[in-house]
Amino acid sequence: MGKEQNAQQTNLNKWVAGMACVKRVFVNGYGSIGNRIASFLRDDPEITLVGVGKHTPDERINTIKSSGVDVYIPEKNNDDFAQYDIAGTIESALDSCDLVIDASPGGCGHKNKKNLYEPRGIRAIYQGGESVRGPEAVSDVLFNSESNYDTVAGKRHVMQGSCNVTGMGRILEPLRAAFGDRLSRFDVTLVRRWADIEQEDKQLVDTIEMTENPHHGEDAKAYLGADTPLYVRAVKVPTRQMHLHILDVRFSGKMPEIPEVHAIYGNSPGVAVLWTAAGTRDVREFARTMGFHFTDTNMIHIHANMTVSTGDTIQMMYSDDQTGIVIPENHMLMQAMLFEREYKEARAHTESVFGMAVKKQKLQEHFAKS
Repeated sequence: MGKEQNAQQTNLNKWVAGMACVKRVFVNGYGSIGNRIASFLRDDPEITLVGVGKHTPDERINTIKSSGVDVYIPEKNNDDFAQYDIAGTIESALDSCDLVIDASPGGCGHKNKKNLYEPRGIRAIYQGGESVRGPEAVSDVLFNSESNYDTVAGKRHVMQGSCNVTGMGRILEPLRAAFGDRLSRFDVTLVRRWADIEQEDKQLVDTIEMTENPHHGEDAKAYLGADTPLYVRAVKVPTRQMHLHILDVRFSGKMPEIPEVHAIYGNSPGVAVLWTAAGTRDVREFARTMGFHFTDTNMIHIHANMTVSTGDTIQMMYSDDQTGIVIPENHMLMQAMLFEREYKEARAHTESVFGMAVKKQKLQEHFAKS
């Protein structure tokens, strides 16, 4: 065999090896999360998007189809979708994939696990509307890439944290890594948005709604550790423009200077330090003018001008890109479950798909300190 034939054979072997590594993923649900996940999976050369599961017969089906994505429906609801061009049933799609990302409405994930995923032995990722506690737990682990990435390799069922729970991990884990035993307590007030940007049919109610016993604290402790001195309260306000967290960090040892606290996020993926944003809408509008996909930044924004130090406490405020923040987290979790990659390699691949470093740079330059 000549040199040219050897080169051709080598290239063929690489192509075959690459094709063998491509994984087939199905997204069950096409709301705010499912829509975003499906879009980004199409940008990942290592993933074949089998299609999406749609549970409601409406014109969005034609929009999905026009984008080149196949639509699958529940077998029992076949007749309801007679007027649409459907690729097949959700059940048949699951039979041909390596992993399913369940993006169905909160509470449906457990039913899907029992009725669809477990009988087929298929790996599954669940979203923040589910639980890791009680009889309807979908998993025994709640994922946060900053805290427990290395624990989910080989797992078959894992829950991704909600946007608020994900955001707390991005802020608290670097604090713990930097200051360790000097930290004595975290108090977080969640000011939650009422609806997502695209949920135009969901009315904003003119009230501030208090949340009794918010689940977010216990969910965060599921990956931070049950003994974490974290205390959470939550209210919901009539806006679509992100969540805002007010965090009080109490120290028992030497207090750091505020610039030292901001500096620990310099290399943190998905955390931007902003100085001149007047509010969450400013950040969202900048994302829109920059053409960020879905107008998402996919990150946390520390409003650095609001950081203050008093006595033994540093108070921080940061906004949370609601739905957008959990999409790269799902991508990280998918890599751990399907490819069992090391953290740095997975982070680099997620960066290649989402371009978060560029977004962070643009945000920090635009909202830089005067």
